[in-house]
Amino acid sequence: MKRLISRIAIGALALGGIASFGVTTAWAATTVPTVVLSGGSAVFGVSPGVIKATASVPGAVNFTVGGTTITDCGAVATTTVTPFVAVCSWTPSAVGAAVLGATLTPTDTATYATATAAAFNVIVADAIQGVLNPVTLYVDTVLGSGATGVLAPRVGGSCAIASQFIVGQMIVFRVYGNDATRGGAPLTPLNVSSATVTVTGVATPITLNYGNHSGVAFWTAAMKTGDAPGLYNTLGVIDFKVTMDTIAVPAVTKLVNATKYVPTLRNGKHVLSHGKWVFHKVNYKKTVVVTPAVPGAVGTFHSSFPTSSQLTLNAIPA
Repeated sequence: MKRLISRIAIGALALGGIASFGVTTAWAATTVPTVVLSGGSAVFGVSPGVIKATASVPGAVNFTVGGTTITDCGAVATTTVTPFVAVCSWTPSAVGAAVLGATLTPTDTATYATATAAAFNVIVADAIQGVLNPVTLYVDTVLGSGATGVLAPRVGGSCAIASQFIVGQMIVFRVYGNDATRGGAPLTPLNVSSATVTVTGVATPITLNYGNHSGVAFWTAAMKTGDAPGLYNTLGVIDFKVTMDTIAVPAVTKLVNATKYVPTLRNGKHVLSHGKWVFHKVNYKKTVVVTPAVPGAVGTFHSSFPTSSQLTLNAIPA
């Protein structure tokens, strides 16, 4: 009888253990904290982005980009006092859109469950000049003189910086820059072999000219707009690109003696002999290239500003 009672007691203990285990499972953490992402702005190849995760409870945060854990940001501890913040420095691998994410593992896992932040969309910026190179450019557009059409009597040149123009106004591109490979020397005809503005829809690139403008020198190119044939009149955003081809090493030249034959004139008329022009020899000096110039870096500017800030041509208001 004692042996039977003992077995019953052991069975009861076993059942009690199962019941107790079941109760423990029911008490597992079910409270889900919050975690919100912010920041993340970055410039490709220039500066990293700083991502901030703000949580409702302390813990460790796993930061991701495109679903992949960011290097050295797999378990970033939050601060221990509110607001509970974890920070990750992120170096993007490409320009354009990126999706950032974060998962919080609370310190108190008995009370709080793991939380996942909502997807956070950012755009990795590209340097405004496009390809990074030793040449830096500043480009703007101003209202120039020479308006056409109905605007001609009323609108003159003001050189006011503008991105919004009306058909009939003159758009003037202004450009200046520096070449880091030449100690930051300003870009002038001495170290630039070609300077142009290429406008989508215009067959021939517009040549930039260097000159003195009221005491300061820079490059300019003008584009007339209007309804007359040959004038630019495509409404909307004007897509354009500035290209500056620099000279790394200038050409070596020298003056040499040369000879050429020119027609002989008498009283402004050609001298004839047997019905043919008479020529005589003339000595002169000419410049010859001893060593060709060595091309340098190419500086480019292709605006990627938001549409509201892009160069735009508008119709004449009704």
